[in-house]
Amino acid sequence: MSETNPAAAEAAPHRYTAALAAEIEARWQDFWDAEGTYAAPNPKGDLAGDPEVVARPKKFIMDMFPYPSGAGLHVGHPLGYIATDVYARFQRMTGHNVLHTLGFDAFGLPAEQYAVQTGTHPRVSTEANIKNMQVQLRRLGLGHDKRRSFATIDPDYYKWTQWIFLQIFNSWYDQDAQKARPISELVAQFESGERPVPGGRSWSELSSVERADLLSEYRLAYASDAPVNWCPGLGTVLANEEVTADGRSERGNFPVFKAKLRQWNMRITAYADRLLDDLDALDWPEAIKLQQRNWIGRSEGARVDFPIDGEKITVFTTRPDTLFGATYMVLAPEHPLVEKFTPDAWPEGTHEVWTGGHATPAEAVAAYRAQAASKSDVERQAEAKDKTGVFTGAYATNPVNGQRVPVFIADYVLMGYGTGAIMAVPGHDTRDFAFARAFELPIVCVVEPTDGRGTDPATWDDAFVSHDAKIVNSSGEHVSLDGLNVTEAKARITEWLEREGHGEGTVNFRLRDWLFSRQRYWGEPFPIVYDEDGVAHALPESMLPLELPEVDDYSPRTFDPDDADTQPETPLSRNEDWVNVTLDLGDGPKKYRRETNTMPNWAGSCWYELRYLDPHNSEKLVDPEIERYWMGPREGMPHGGVDLYVGGAEHAVLHLLYARFWSKVLYDLGHISSAEPFHKLFNQGMIQAYVYRDSRGIAVPAAEVEERDGGYWYQGERVTRLLGKMGKSLKNAVTPDEICAEYGADTLRLYEMAMGPLDVSRPWDTRAVVGQFRLLQRLWRNIVDEATGEVTVVDTDDVDEDTLRALHKAIDGVRGDLEGMRFNTAIAKVTELNNHLTKRGGPLPRSVAEPLVLLVAPLAPHIAEELWRKLGHTDSVVHQDFPVADPAYVVDETVTCVVQIKGKVKARLEVSPGISEDELEKTALADERVVAALDGAGIRKVIVRAPKLVNIVPA
Repeated sequence: MSETNPAAAEAAPHRYTAALAAEIEARWQDFWDAEGTYAAPNPKGDLAGDPEVVARPKKFIMDMFPYPSGAGLHVGHPLGYIATDVYARFQRMTGHNVLHTLGFDAFGLPAEQYAVQTGTHPRVSTEANIKNMQVQLRRLGLGHDKRRSFATIDPDYYKWTQWIFLQIFNSWYDQDAQKARPISELVAQFESGERPVPGGRSWSELSSVERADLLSEYRLAYASDAPVNWCPGLGTVLANEEVTADGRSERGNFPVFKAKLRQWNMRITAYADRLLDDLDALDWPEAIKLQQRNWIGRSEGARVDFPIDGEKITVFTTRPDTLFGATYMVLAPEHPLVEKFTPDAWPEGTHEVWTGGHATPAEAVAAYRAQAASKSDVERQAEAKDKTGVFTGAYATNPVNGQRVPVFIADYVLMGYGTGAIMAVPGHDTRDFAFARAFELPIVCVVEPTDGRGTDPATWDDAFVSHDAKIVNSSGEHVSLDGLNVTEAKARITEWLEREGHGEGTVNFRLRDWLFSRQRYWGEPFPIVYDEDGVAHALPESMLPLELPEVDDYSPRTFDPDDADTQPETPLSRNEDWVNVTLDLGDGPKKYRRETNTMPNWAGSCWYELRYLDPHNSEKLVDPEIERYWMGPREGMPHGGVDLYVGGAEHAVLHLLYARFWSKVLYDLGHISSAEPFHKLFNQGMIQAYVYRDSRGIAVPAAEVEERDGGYWYQGERVTRLLGKMGKSLKNAVTPDEICAEYGADTLRLYEMAMGPLDVSRPWDTRAVVGQFRLLQRLWRNIVDEATGEVTVVDTDDVDEDTLRALHKAIDGVRGDLEGMRFNTAIAKVTELNNHLTKRGGPLPRSVAEPLVLLVAPLAPHIAEELWRKLGHTDSVVHQDFPVADPAYVVDETVTCVVQIKGKVKARLEVSPGISEDELEKTALADERVVAALDGAGIRKVIVRAPKLVNIVPA
């Protein structure tokens, strides 16, 4: 327990206790709020402030958006918030204008599900959760500029989320300029004839529907009928990133199916190259960069057209050099050409194994499509031993040799990669080889094996895969690749394909367009209406925000989780007075139908860093001058962005990729100067806790488990222990409120920062918290008399040299550690200094006490503020200058040099840190212990590593 016994309390009434900590902390939190201590001035606008502060170098420090859960915080949640607070406080003390604030990512499924269960409006429960979280965070003493806080559910906020959506909707990506441009410029090109309209007609000849359809092929936000991840159990579609590796919903663990639905998409694929290239200039963990690179998945190859019935099937391949080995084709079951080329009957001579036992190709295709729809992309891509598929009944033509190749559908080909079609080269692709063997298809060797197996595939156990071998069996009437290596063959066949009009060299990406529709209530409404012809129209800015209407039932219609043959029904569609409206969009009043999907929960977090800059601006997304000040490009930050962004690594290909895309569009359109949202990214680790489970595998309350007899016991039953996550459902959560009540917020802050490196996960141990509490008690005693409450510091310049060295080494070390976010080692150095001062005894000189308090201030701000005031200062410690070490006291007067002979230590010398190698060698050889150890032996070699090592090798 943190409290003393009654006798001790009476003897030391001014001891630093949990009760005193609570009083100090509450008082200073009130003071900071009243004084606006953490207000960061803007260069202009309603948040403009002291010009001298604005003139300082700026630091914009951010945490990833918290979601206000009804369960509140446990001690694992504030780890990153405390870390950024320590760093922000240090930056203020080193002369920076620091912007550090926190808002709330408040749309999303949890509040909606709670509303379904209880009937409570999502806004009511969400706002209550925000208030509770604000209370918990305030108690930690976080130095946020509260003027800048907001929630994504505020209409004044999502007005601009809707506005950004319309900027994206009204833009297209100009490949020549490599940037987004207004859609009006594209329309002008079609009107003038500068850009021909497909099909040869003029723009004026197109109907409104035809024009809308044509522009939809270019818009960066567009609606389309496409295969999507349909989750009947949630009643909504999901983005690829929201589906787990085993093909289930990330939330709720329901099965996910492929279905064809009309949904909104973001054309993030247009930015694939820039999203890849600009990673190089970002200060991000390499692991996160690698995840984004892999997710974007850039690969070079060729598009090849296979003629079929007067049309063509286009494939993308990274190995066009193996085209002569393509003996069949495979389409994804969802490919739009499947139905078009499926005949009414099986062609004569069709192998029985190709038909799947079905009487007609249509029956076979329909049955196989239903089977494939029940599998996730991961399951379909798994290296299963048995390959499945079915013949469509159609044949295409291999362009290099004119051979007819059968066209199959198989679930190992995905519509989401390449063109959704492959040329199968079974001799040199493992999956194609297995499929060919299963369906008795021909296998041709076109890359000469280098492992001695020969060139007859009939004798092979598997495909031969090599990117560095000779091409064989690849000569035709028009082109020959025989004898070339892979690189040479790729270049020759690509040149031939382009010359003959059968394809072209190209780059492909794994990245797919971002599915942006959700069949939910608690999200941003789309600012889109549809006319009687189904053409989408953007609402004018004057009609924003389009606010969420009231509905009787918040839940999307959910279905049997295993029933893929269902259609979404959105909550918004039930409010017909809201859905069906008469509006004047500039050409007179007309009837329209509103979009009844909502935006995904990622929308609000794609741009929130910009709202922090200018949170009360009702006229613009952000004032350009303010945006340039906080986020504009500068030395070392060529794309601009937030100076430090801290959060979990789990957002590598969700929020982080989406936010980068939105920033680039806004940058291209001239709305912001920063092409990247976050320059430096830091991923904090996780605070873990032990989970105790009974014989049934059910978690039991961790606080009630006893450790005895080498095991763990709960209510007389032995339980198992495993280190894992902390959470309410695991019955091992510890709230920050508990720790603050027991020890105070400063102790909690110190403990979380001292547990280990910030980027490493670590186990929580409540019993160890007391160590940091005792540090604060010793700090207090070094400055305050526990009996009288008076300051014991003395005004004297008489400080012993050992203390000066301890002080300045601590200053130097703590400064470097805080700058490098090594908070655990900074605390260790403060502890070491404080212990030295405790052992030194006697009252502290002011010249030592004040730097000590300033060292502690970023880490434990409440006690530092209190001690600073007790030391006679009237201004806040928050804006004091961080101490600067005197180099004369940082460098040791002497260092220990080890002298070895034959690898064994024979002497230790105290020498000057600046001693030269020659002088150190002479000193070592003259030492009487070294002379005795050599015993007259000659010396073959002396290795000197000044000032710490001399290694003597006898002759």
